[in-house]
Amino acid sequence: MIWLTWRQFRAQAITAAAALAAFAIVLAAAEPSLSGVYHSSGLASCHGTACTGLASTFINDLSSGAGIAGVPETPYMILYFLSVVVILIAPAIIGIFWGAPLIARELEAGTFRLTWNQSITRTRWLAVKLALIGVAAMAVTEAFSLIQAWWAAPIGKAVGLGGGGSIFSETRFGVFVFPTHGITPLGYAAFGFALGVTAGLLVRRAIPAMAITLAIFAAAQLITPLVRPNLFPTSQTVTTIAATGANVSLNANPRLAFTATTVPGHPGAWIISSEGVNATGQPVSSVPAACEPLIPQTNVTHIGRGPTTSAPGPNALNNCVASHGIRVAESYQPASHYWPLQLSETGMYLALALALAGFCFWRLNRRRS
Repeated sequence: MIWLTWRQFRAQAITAAAALAAFAIVLAAAEPSLSGVYHSSGLASCHGTACTGLASTFINDLSSGAGIAGVPETPYMILYFLSVVVILIAPAIIGIFWGAPLIARELEAGTFRLTWNQSITRTRWLAVKLALIGVAAMAVTEAFSLIQAWWAAPIGKAVGLGGGGSIFSETRFGVFVFPTHGITPLGYAAFGFALGVTAGLLVRRAIPAMAITLAIFAAAQLITPLVRPNLFPTSQTVTTIAATGANVSLNANPRLAFTATTVPGHPGAWIISSEGVNATGQPVSSVPAACEPLIPQTNVTHIGRGPTTSAPGPNALNNCVASHGIRVAESYQPASHYWPLQLSETGMYLALALALAGFCFWRLNRRRS
């Protein structure tokens, strides 16, 4: 049975091995250049607060030449972006091309009549298929993640020290960084594969099963960032505007908004939300009347010269708002919660994969030959 599984799976295995080798070669070829920029920046030997400025310089060097903020235009940015995308879509590709045809192909071709009437039971047939190909799916996806993490280690260190800008600004809790590093790729790969197998068993046609797998997996990827902050209990703190590095920004009406960048005493924390509160802890949603003259106003003064901003600027507004006793209430995940969150999210997707596999066993044994 193991030999049969290999014979049927070898084309996908060879393709995956070739893709993994190409991925590793490209990043290995680019690694000396990235390491050279990192060591020339002085980050490798810096200590204390000086590292923050050097980290920002390093990130700026990697981003130099980018015309539009956030758009990957330099070689480092393009390679970083593409490597992250590869890890994000790998579980979906596995579900589409490895999982969906696994049973659907047998049903479409009618070979199940021969396969399931031999001495090998349906349960054993499916168990061997799921175990061998499922482990291969997780191994390949995690290998992509480890190779990318090795190459991007200097970028991760710089971002952790306070450097940021364009596509490199995400911390390890970021919406693209978190699911592509650590152990979460294992959970995503297992879920994507099990989802494809289940879709193929229910639809009994490979192409529709592939489409369904892609749609459901994409939906799961969109929903997960909304669930992730609640997988582990959050912490709260209330502190001054200056201590959080926040700037007062305005929405409609005008409505107060605070974009905090740090949590005092908790370096590397993941800030989930930040809002203004008064001395009694009640939310504050409007600018104090005395501070309204300090709100920057954008007006067009000369045709062809673009907008100009009047008023003293954000620092004056920050100081005025703070002088009225308004502070910032932050909800955050401490840096120490990184691995608990990784374990929680991975466990959630592994549990879903096991549930789908159990359903496949039940459904396959109920199906008439």
